[in-house]
Amino acid sequence: MSGRLQTNLRAIWGRAYVRVVGANREPSWLIFDVLFPLLAAFGFALVYRGMGAPETYIGFVVVSGAMLAFWQNILWAMAAQFHWEKEMGNLELYLIAPVARMSILLGMAIGGLLLTATRAAAVLTIGTLVFGVQFSVSNWFLLIAVFMVTMAAVYGLGMLASSLFMLFGRQVWHTVNLFQEPIYFVTGFYFPVRSLGGAVATAASVIPLTLGLDAIRQLIFSGSPVNPLLSVNAELALLVVLAFALNWAALKGLRYMEELGKRTGRLTLKGQ
Repeated sequence: MSGRLQTNLRAIWGRAYVRVVGANREPSWLIFDVLFPLLAAFGFALVYRGMGAPETYIGFVVVSGAMLAFWQNILWAMAAQFHWEKEMGNLELYLIAPVARMSILLGMAIGGLLLTATRAAAVLTIGTLVFGVQFSVSNWFLLIAVFMVTMAAVYGLGMLASSLFMLFGRQVWHTVNLFQEPIYFVTGFYFPVRSLGGAVATAASVIPLTLGLDAIRQLIFSGSPVNPLLSVNAELALLVVLAFALNWAALKGLRYMEELGKRTGRLTLKGQ
């Protein structure tokens, strides 16, 4: 194993280890990580039940509540990480470290993914027990493949966003807050995205979670009316393309951010 590869692997392990150990030292975080996604999911589930909607729709929001945990982890625990490190004065240490910046973010992603998976499992379990959701998985292998590719694409989006946080600082923070609820809407978090119409649903597919949720619902509610956007195979193929494209864009964005800092002596375009 080459020395550079070994150094990057150690950086990945180091950042993942900190995430796991740090979260275990704050058990109170578990309450918030499980409670907040549950509140939104339970609200929509009760609305659907009160309207007499098909039980499949209640299953939709329970699954979305679990996926919401991953989305929040990507935005607040990964995309904004370099911005927080800059605020604390640690960013210079990352920039002079002899490792790839994506190794640092990849370690954060792995550590965050393992922790968020436990939170998502708790949301899914509680929601299933409370509302009696019945799952019918048609293909476990394909379901796992869709989930993993979706996570690869979504975490690529998080790494791309991390460079935007660094370049524009708090402006991106406010923009993310502004578009949070619209993103939940257009990605079909709590209803079949095809209900928005073909044009809107297709445009929303640039966000990996749109295709990922749609494919996962088709696979775990096999035989139920899920009103899918595309076939599972087509959505999986598009997710693979998005995963490569977003991770490539993240690599370019991080390099640009680093070169900008070296060239101008500033860490943002405005010198903040």
